[in-house]
Amino acid sequence: MENHPPVRVERRPVSEEESRRANGPDWDRYADEYQSTHGEFLGDAGFVWGPEGFTEAEAGILGDVADRDVLEVGSGAGQCSRWVRGRGGRAYGLDLSFRQLQHSRRIDGETGLSVPSVLGTATALPFADDSFDVVFSSFGALQFVSDLESAVAETARVLRPGGRYAFSITHPTRWMFPDDPGEEGLTASQSYWDRTPYVEVDDATGVVAYVEHHRTLGDWVSLLARSGFVITELLEPEWPDGHERVWGGWSGVRGRLTPGTAIFGADLRVTR
Repeated sequence: MENHPPVRVERRPVSEEESRRANGPDWDRYADEYQSTHGEFLGDAGFVWGPEGFTEAEAGILGDVADRDVLEVGSGAGQCSRWVRGRGGRAYGLDLSFRQLQHSRRIDGETGLSVPSVLGTATALPFADDSFDVVFSSFGALQFVSDLESAVAETARVLRPGGRYAFSITHPTRWMFPDDPGEEGLTASQSYWDRTPYVEVDDATGVVAYVEHHRTLGDWVSLLARSGFVITELLEPEWPDGHERVWGGWSGVRGRLTPGTAIFGADLRVTR
């Protein structure tokens, strides 16, 4: 990431406030490079669930979005929400990064397909109760949140009873391995059950510059069940033949042997 300051990597607990204070500015710094590098792959109005290139058109995990109120948490430049709007859904975006939302406005103008979006956090959604039929997050927000209980509770609050919740995250087994797309990334180096966050600290200031949180599959299942959700899907996309894209630690070298992405689909119980 060219725009990042020099950092050192640590594994240590961090608070929700510290995570938010780090990740918002980090994404502001990285947004231009991210959109330049990955924008074509994502598509201006495309819905890709992860680096494998697995799309919502293939997955169908949201169901029919036509005439539905849909919220994307961690919307970035709004590519997925734009895809939803192109299929008749009333999609709205929310992101922690102001610069990512500026890119969303830019693409709105270029495509003529606008996504109303707000600056905010997954742990305090600025929407009324029972506002949406669908809430989703494609590699956005959830793994950058410390207070995951609040984020999932907020999703349940803004969803209508029976509403749909879907999200993709770095596959929890990935955390056992170094973040290396080559052969060195195939050797497990730490415990799957070690939930200590990955932290990058600015060398010059000692300030936390980036945080990513790890949970096990069991953690996710238990949290969703406690929060009133019934899990209907857990997808683990395989790396497709002929797909040679390298995206950070994701690559064909690793992706043909071990999953890099997990996609959950769940319904909010009608009675809470």
